[in-house]
This record gives sequence, structure tokens and C-alpha cells, in this order.
Amino acid sequence: MDLIAREGTRLMATHVAAAAHLFALVAAVLLLVWTIRFGGGIALHSSNKERVLNVHPVVMFMGFIFVAGEAIMAFKIIRAPKKLQKLVHMALQLVALGLGSFGVYAAFKYHRESHIPDMTSLHSWLGMATICLVGLQWIFGFLLFWFPGAPRPARAAAAPLHACTGVALFLMTICTAETGLAQRAAEPGMESRLLNFAGLFILLFGVVVSLSVALPRLTVHS
Repeated sequence: MDLIAREGTRLMATHVAAAAHLFALVAAVLLLVWTIRFGGGIALHSSNKERVLNVHPVVMFMGFIFVAGEAIMAFKIIRAPKKLQKLVHMALQLVALGLGSFGVYAAFKYHRESHIPDMTSLHSWLGMATICLVGLQWIFGFLLFWFPGAPRPARAAAAPLHACTGVALFLMTICTAETGLAQRAAEPGMESRLLNFAGLFILLFGVVVSLSVALPRLTVHS
């Protein structure tokens, strides 16, 4: 019975991961088509400041949202010893944080070069709050679960709160992305439809990743 339950869990985790990756792929393609077809492309250094701005949504989704989602699902889709799962989770979160910081830099660069005030929208407030909280979450998680590491009872007590906080912060990134896309909304037409569908698939990705937390962890003995 235990073997059947484990195989069922693994199969469910496979389906959840497949759905999440499909939604992420569609969202990424839509974002790239939008930035290339309607935004003139992507470039961190360009006389066309829209190309500089386009770096922001692409990096934030593919780095800060997609990689963070992979980090959350690592415990559910990687069949490995618990310590290795934790290492992958921590490393992916650090990559996501680094790419998110780069995406924020691109936005500030665009504002500076376009002489636009910073931090004036709900999107920017949510974004700055989210990335700062994610940074704090990573630091506390590293100190608590990795090095120097808290005693086992303290780690066990803190783990559910750490997981819930992580999902809440991940959903904050989804909300931030949605407000950002709404901020770039265009007149009704092909561009607006691309933005709407990109936002829809980003939301679906966020929902599936969040639901994956309810799955049992896949582990093997060290």
C-alpha cells in the first residue's frame, strides 16, 4: 500500500509540474511576442527607452516568478534526499532573488533615463515590498535551516510558517506582475489581448505552483 501511495504521489507531482511548466511556457512566449512585436525588442542599453523597460517584465517573470516557482516545487518534483532538495530550493530562490534584483534595476534605469519619478504606482510599491521580503525570507531560511542551522525542534516548528510565508510571497509576486501588466495596458486590439492572455497564464502558473505545496514531499533515503 505504501508503494502504491508513493507511486500515486509521484504521478500527481508529475502532472502538476507538467501543467505548471506548460502555463509558464505559454506566458513566456506571449511576453516575448508582446515585447518584440509591440515594444521594439529588449535591450538594457538603447536609445529606444521602451526596449530598456521591456527588460523588466521579461526578467521578472522568467527569473523572479518562474525560477521561484521551480524552487517551491523542488520538494514535490525532485525525488532525492531531503538535504539535496533543500539545497536546490535554496539555490533556486537565490537565483530568483538575483534576477529579480536585476529586473528592478532595469526599471529604475528606465525611469532615470526617461526622467520619470520612481515608486509612484501600486505596482512599484508591491514590487519593492515583495523583493525586500523575499530577501529577508531567504536570509532567515538560510540561517534557520542551513547554516548555522537551528536545533531540530526549532526547525520543525518553523517549517510550516516558512512554507506558508513563502507561498504568500510568491502570490505577492503574481499580484505584482498582474498590476504591472495592467499598467502597460493598451487600446483594445491584438496587443491588449496578448497582455491579457499573458496575465491569465501567469496567474494559472501561480495557482498550480501554490497548489503543489499540498502534495506530499518526494524523498529518498540518503
